[in-house]
Amino acid sequence: MTTPDTLPDGRRLPAAAQRNAAPILQLLQGQNLHGPLLEIAAGSGLHAAHFAAALPQVIWQPTDLAPQNLASITAWTQALPNVLPALTLDACAPGWHRRFAPQNAVLLVNLLHLVSAPAAEILLAEAAACLAAKGRCFFYGPFLRDGQTTSAGDADFDAALRAQDPAIGYKDLAWVTERLAQAGLACQITAMPANNLMLIATHIQ
Repeated sequence: MTTPDTLPDGRRLPAAAQRNAAPILQLLQGQNLHGPLLEIAAGSGLHAAHFAAALPQVIWQPTDLAPQNLASITAWTQALPNVLPALTLDACAPGWHRRFAPQNAVLLVNLLHLVSAPAAEILLAEAAACLAAKGRCFFYGPFLRDGQTTSAGDADFDAALRAQDPAIGYKDLAWVTERLAQAGLACQITAMPANNLMLIATHIQ
């Protein structure tokens, strides 16, 4: 059934993905990406379609935990020759990197604040283990800085998440970068619109 945020062919149009697609793509286009890229939590597939179309040298592997999302991902990407069929992946389960390594890049948009800290710790370690020697992980989303949100909107959203499930909510930037360091990754931090950050993690030399 078509709804205001779903096209007749099944492509979903989440508002957040529409807002952040352009700035994320602009950053990715400056990274000289090529070869295999794993997208975790691809959701609707809107990002996969927009980014893969603009980065034809990248072989895009979209994944998502929810099987019902695969239809939208497929509808968005099926005409793109550099996008592989979408796969189901629980990125918070240990051991999944063995299915996908080595990847030149791993992309995760707006997921860390929606999972628990133990789950996020597994995800970060598995993403690091999935990387090729010169690969890069890209983690986009909202973060606490020194334990605090940076806007009233973020404070409200974080509070709403924790009210829904006390185990989830914004992760502190220092906590994330420390886990990445433990996994052997150094982190470059880039400010993005709407108080979001992009963390670009590479193997420590």
